[in-house]
Amino acid sequence: MGGRVTRTPQSRELVRAKNLRQALDRGAPPAFIPPAKPNSVAQESSLSWAPEQKNSALKHSKANTPQEILSTHRQYLEQLFQSSPDPLIVVDTSFYTLCVNQEFQRMFGYSLAQILGQSIDPLIFPPDRAPEAQWIAQCLQRGERLTLETQRRCQDGTPLDVSVSCAPLIIDGRTVAFYAVYRDISERKRAEALNSALYRIAEKASATQDLQQFFASVHGIVDELMCARNFSIALHDPESDLLSLPYFVDEQQSVPSPAKLGFGLTEYVLRTGEPLLCTPELAYQMQQRGEVELALASPLQWLGVPLKINGRVFGAIVLKTYSGNALLRERDKEILNLVSQQLAAAIDRKRNEQALRHSEVRYRSLVQTAVYGIYRSSLDGRFLDVNPALIGMLGYNSALEVLALDPQKDVFVEPREYARLVDEFRRSGGMDGFEARWRRKDGSSITVRISGRAVAGGDEPSDVLESIAEDITARRVLEDQFRQAQKMEAVGRLAGGIAHDFNNLLMVISGYTEVLLDQLALSHPLHAKAEAIQQASDRASALTRQLLAFSRKQHLELKVIDVNAIVTNMERLLRPLIGEDIELTTSLVPNVGCTRADAGQLEQVIMNLVVNAKDAMPNGGKLSIRTSCATFDDSHSPENTFIKHGSYVMISVSDSGEGMDRETQARIFEPFFTTKEKGKGTGLGLSTVYGIIKQSGGYVFVHSELGRGTTFTIYFPRIDEPCDALGAPPVSIAAAGGSETILLVEDEESVRQLVRETLAARGYRILEAGTGHAALALAANPSTTIHLVITDIVMPGLSGHELVDQLLAARPGLKVLYLSGYAQDALPTASPTDTQTAFLQKPFTLQSLSRKVREVLGPAVN
Repeated sequence: MGGRVTRTPQSRELVRAKNLRQALDRGAPPAFIPPAKPNSVAQESSLSWAPEQKNSALKHSKANTPQEILSTHRQYLEQLFQSSPDPLIVVDTSFYTLCVNQEFQRMFGYSLAQILGQSIDPLIFPPDRAPEAQWIAQCLQRGERLTLETQRRCQDGTPLDVSVSCAPLIIDGRTVAFYAVYRDISERKRAEALNSALYRIAEKASATQDLQQFFASVHGIVDELMCARNFSIALHDPESDLLSLPYFVDEQQSVPSPAKLGFGLTEYVLRTGEPLLCTPELAYQMQQRGEVELALASPLQWLGVPLKINGRVFGAIVLKTYSGNALLRERDKEILNLVSQQLAAAIDRKRNEQALRHSEVRYRSLVQTAVYGIYRSSLDGRFLDVNPALIGMLGYNSALEVLALDPQKDVFVEPREYARLVDEFRRSGGMDGFEARWRRKDGSSITVRISGRAVAGGDEPSDVLESIAEDITARRVLEDQFRQAQKMEAVGRLAGGIAHDFNNLLMVISGYTEVLLDQLALSHPLHAKAEAIQQASDRASALTRQLLAFSRKQHLELKVIDVNAIVTNMERLLRPLIGEDIELTTSLVPNVGCTRADAGQLEQVIMNLVVNAKDAMPNGGKLSIRTSCATFDDSHSPENTFIKHGSYVMISVSDSGEGMDRETQARIFEPFFTTKEKGKGTGLGLSTVYGIIKQSGGYVFVHSELGRGTTFTIYFPRIDEPCDALGAPPVSIAAAGGSETILLVEDEESVRQLVRETLAARGYRILEAGTGHAALALAANPSTTIHLVITDIVMPGLSGHELVDQLLAARPGLKVLYLSGYAQDALPTASPTDTQTAFLQKPFTLQSLSRKVREVLGPAVN
C-alpha cells in the first residue's frame, strides 16, 4: 500500500515551501532549491533579489538598512508561503514540525497549537504506513526528492488520498530541514475507483456466463465503493407480474419468495423509476402520504435504484444499513445509479445470450438489445455482423439486406469519410467519436458518431473493425434549433430596442399632430395634411407594436382564459374573412382546459395564422383549427425535446396550401421576412405570433412540405384554475383636468415638453426634471406638495423604479404613473387592484394621457 512513487525535478511551487525560519535566523537570504534533473540530489542555491533602485516596493518603503530590507524580503516569502493554494509543511531533520501554512491546517484539521513542534509521523501518517514513513525519511536524508500518491490521516482520523512532493532544504551546503507539498486527490481516486468498478462490471458481464456468479461479482465490486453488506437485486417479470430476488444478502432478513407487486419501497422505485435514499422518518412520511405500505420496520437506511433498459424499469438494486457506523450518502446513491445502468444493460444482454446461445453462436459478442448500432466490418468494405439497432438505424428490415451493402458506396454519404475512418483505424487501431453522415434505405441521411477498434482477424481473412454507431441526428437538429432560438432572441432584442426609441419619436409626432387637429378647423387647408400625418403615425405605431410583440416586450393583460371559448368566438369572424372558396372546420376537444394569456393577443395569434393560411391557398382549399390536451414527460416527449415537462393546451392551424421548403421554414418567424409580393405584406405577422406565444410561456412549431400544406402547432401551459369571464373592457372616464401638482421626469426633452404642455393646458401644476437625480432635488423641499409623479422607466443614471423607491421612502402614499416604450420595464409584481401605481405605454394619445392622469389621481375636487 505504498502508493505510486516518482522522483521528479523541483518546480516553482516547491520553491515556495522554503524553510523560512531557519534561513532568516541566520541573517542571510533563504536558500532555494534550483531546478534539477530527474533522480538528482537536491543542491543548495539562493534567491536573487533585484537591486534596490530597480525594486519599486523597496524604493518607496522605509527599508534602508540591510536588516530592514531582509525583513521586507521575509514578509514577501511568508505571504507566498501562507497564500499557497497547496498545503505546505516544513519539518526539521528529526521530522518535528517547524511551520505549516493555512491550507495545511484546513486540509488536515489541525490548529497551529496542535501541530507546531510535534513529530509529523504520528499526526498524519496512518499506522499501517510506518514502513513508508521510514523509507521517505531515508530518501530525504540522502538528499533525494520524492513525489508519491499515498494516504494520510486527518485530525478526525479519516483517511485522505493525497499526492505529496517532498525534498530537503539546504543552507550553506548543509541539510537543515525538509519540506512537503500536498494535494488532495481524493476526488480523482473516487472517480478512478468508479471507472474501474464500471469497467470491471462490464468485464464480468462479458466473462461470466452464470447470472448468480455475475451478481456476486457485482456485489463485491459495489462493496468496494460503499458499505454494501446488505445487497439484493430485484427483478420484475411483466408476464407473470411477479417480483423476485435472484440475489439477496441480508444480515437480518431471509430471502422473500416471489410475489405480486405491492406497495413497498422496492415497488415504489419500480413505479417512479427514480433512485431513493430512505430513512425511517422519510418512510413514515411516505406511508402517511399513501405512497408506500410497510409491513416491517424500516432499516436505519434503505437505498434503492432502478434497473432500466430503453426507458423501461424491470428491476432494482437495494442496499440496507442496520448500523450507524457506515452510513450511506447522496453520493453513494449517484454512484449506485451509474452501476445500475451498467448492470441493467448486462442483465438484459445475458438474458438474450441465454436465449440465443444454442442457435446463434456467432452473435454471442453482439449486444442484441443495445440502443446503439453495433457492427463488425472488414477493412476492404464488407459488413460481417450487424445488430438490430443498426438495421433500424439504416431503415432496413433484415440483417441480410444490410450485409449485402457496401459501406463505402451504399452507407457513407461521402466516400472520403469512409476512407478517413479506415485510415484512422489503420493508424491508431481505434476510433472514438468519429462523426459521419450515413444514407438510409429511403434515401434520407442521418448523422452518426462512430467509436470502435480494429481487431486481428482470427478466423477472418483480414483485420476486422468492431464499431458502435450512435444516431445523433436529433441532437444536431436540437442544436440547430437552439442556435436559431438564440438568433431570434438577438433579433428580438434589437427590434425591441429600435421600437422603444422609435416610440419616443412617434410620441412627439402623434402628440403634436393631435394638438394641430384640435386647433385646425375642418375647413382649414392644413387639416387634411395633419390627418395624413396622424394616419402615418398610427401605421408606424402599429408596426412598433408588432416589433414589440415579436421581442416579447409588449404589455399583456394576463387572465385565465378558456381556449375553446376563444376559438369558438373567433370562428364567426373568420368565416367571412377567408371567403367561400376555403372550407373552415374546427375540432375542439371538450374541457380542453384553460391557460394564462391575453385574450386579445391570443385572438391576434389565431387571426394572423388564418390570414397566413388564406394567402397560401389562392385557389381555395381546406383550413382546420383543432384543440386538444398534451402532456410531456420522460416517457412521452415531442421531437423538440426542449419543451418543459407538464400539461399543455394544444392549438393547431392547418391548411392545404402551397407549403414551404426548409429554407423558408427556418426564417418565417424573422421580422420583415416575407414571401409575398412587394407591397402585400410587412413580414411581421408570424413574428408577432412568435413573440406573443413566447411572452405567454408557450411554444410554436411548424411542419410544412411543398405542395402538401402547412401546420402550425402551439402549446400553452395548462392552468388548473377557474377561467375568467370574457367581457367588454371598462369604459374610460372623461379626460378631465385638475389643479394638482405633478412631478414629470423624462430624459427625452421633446417628449417631456409635449407632456408638460398637455397637462399644463389641463390646469395641472408641473414640476419637470430630465434625470432621476434632478427629480430628487426638486422633491427634497418638504414644503413642495406633489400629488403624482410621472416618470419614464429607462433613464440614464437613476432608473424610474429606483427613483420611485426613493420618493416613496420620503413621501409614502405618493401616486405614480410609469411611461415606457415597452411593457417589460413595468413592475412585474404590481397588483392589478393597485390604484397608487399605473402604467402607460408609448406612444399614447394626449387624451389617453389626460384620462390616465385623472384616473390615478381620482375624481377632481371642485
